[in-house]
Amino acid sequence: MNKPLWEAYIGEADRQVMARARFGRRMGFGECPALVAIDCQRYMVGERGGTEGEYPSSCGAVGWAAVDQILRLVEAARKGGVPVFFSRFTLDRTGSDIGVYGRKRDLLQSENWCLDGTAGAELIPELGPEPGEIVFVKKKPSGFFGTPLLAYLVGRRVDTVVVCGGATSNCVRATVFDSSSYNFRTIVPQDAVFDRIPVSHAISLFDMDRQFADVVQTDAVVDIFSRCRNGRVIS
Repeated sequence: MNKPLWEAYIGEADRQVMARARFGRRMGFGECPALVAIDCQRYMVGERGGTEGEYPSSCGAVGWAAVDQILRLVEAARKGGVPVFFSRFTLDRTGSDIGVYGRKRDLLQSENWCLDGTAGAELIPELGPEPGEIVFVKKKPSGFFGTPLLAYLVGRRVDTVVVCGGATSNCVRATVFDSSSYNFRTIVPQDAVFDRIPVSHAISLFDMDRQFADVVQTDAVVDIFSRCRNGRVIS
């Protein structure tokens, strides 16, 4: 694996704590993976090569770099019969469903944000979905909270959840924590998640890798998916 992004923020004393407490072991893949793409929507990345100011929550170029890796994951999953799920975060134009989140930020009246029925709320078309793939709407950060995702995974006998998308420190992180809490092996491809703020991105990856997930490169996941037949990993 390439050098972890969090290395620049972690000192020798931190590494000693990690070693003493035996954090960061590898959980690895199980036999039945699934790919969960979190909030891969237009409002999250804007237009490729476009002006970020037009999309107030856009992650810009770093988002598009991750989208290119997410596309590799999606294509490999489809070839191996690995189930693919897409979440969409949307809000009513009135703000009636924003909840306590509305106490932390403004409801943006923009066609390029995540309001219901706007272009900004739609999935990035390059990614799909294809027939048979499930798209579900969420109203909170985690892909599990108040959604049928857990039931979908259980119904397909999934034991390993690969989480990609954005933003790393918000919805990806919340989804990863819940995935781990439900005892799924959880994998995060470092180059297939994205965030607006580099330090939040790096430290969130560190926290996930330390206790809740294996942070790897997309190449490692594509390799596993390439060994899948009908959604199962073939040795």
